[in-house]
Amino acid sequence: MRIAVTGGSGKLGRSVVRRLGHDGHEVLNLDRDGRRGPGYVNVDLRNYGQVLDVILGLDDRHSGFDAIVHLAAIPAPGLAPDAATFENNMLSSYNVFQAARRAGIKKIVYASSETVLGLPFDIAPPYIPVDEEYPARPESTYSLVKHLEEQMAIQFTRWDPELSVVALRFSNVMDPEDYEEFRSFDADATRRKWNLWGYIDARDGAQAVARALENGQPGFETFIIAASDTVMERSSADLAAEVFPGVEVVKELGRHETLLSIGKARRLLGFEPEHSWRDYHSNLTTPTED
Repeated sequence: MRIAVTGGSGKLGRSVVRRLGHDGHEVLNLDRDGRRGPGYVNVDLRNYGQVLDVILGLDDRHSGFDAIVHLAAIPAPGLAPDAATFENNMLSSYNVFQAARRAGIKKIVYASSETVLGLPFDIAPPYIPVDEEYPARPESTYSLVKHLEEQMAIQFTRWDPELSVVALRFSNVMDPEDYEEFRSFDADATRRKWNLWGYIDARDGAQAVARALENGQPGFETFIIAASDTVMERSSADLAAEVFPGVEVVKELGRHETLLSIGKARRLLGFEPEHSWRDYHSNLTTPTED
């Protein structure tokens, strides 16, 4: 397919661009700041005219896309004033969704966020592991926008029953070099309770995007995308009992099993995490032969 990836210069975006290119797709990276390189086009996603123009065609580089992967955003709470986060992220997403619809594109995959689950869980989750079945609980402007984007996507797919929009609620995205810090988390169970000790390797995040492009169906669906384990050495059951003692644990947990349920993504997308921070540390300590 010919695929536009917005925010392809970002942490997750770089892995997505590599993965889709490796899978044989023709990829254009629509971004405003970051690394220039093959496939890069400088686009201000807050400007609808620019977005529509580049999606419809660009000189001799392309004449339209088969799918859009929308990752561009101010990527977390607290990085910009709340009003700036709302304006940038909400307007960019509307412009991308609307331009894709005007261009006749029927497949959109985009980055929603684990934050809509109720992060930082100062109010305890309704049950553990959390999943996609309870109403959104945004606790920041950033998360509010992610919730509103999902609501907007629902209406876009209602207007066009052939349109497929998949919202991937990514956990905290990590590159291998980030794993150096993980062993320090174990000393304090509350240090990473804000997202139920979750994470996602950027390469597995890219896998989820690829699976969503392959297997997304007409209509709107949202999926939690996380690693299959937690960031902790301590058992998941012990963590839940210590930090959220009054919360019902609705299934028997594997020793390090994620508390961000990825069952729906496994079942409907064929997503299966392939990378763990434990493998990284194991490789560091494995003796080598002379």
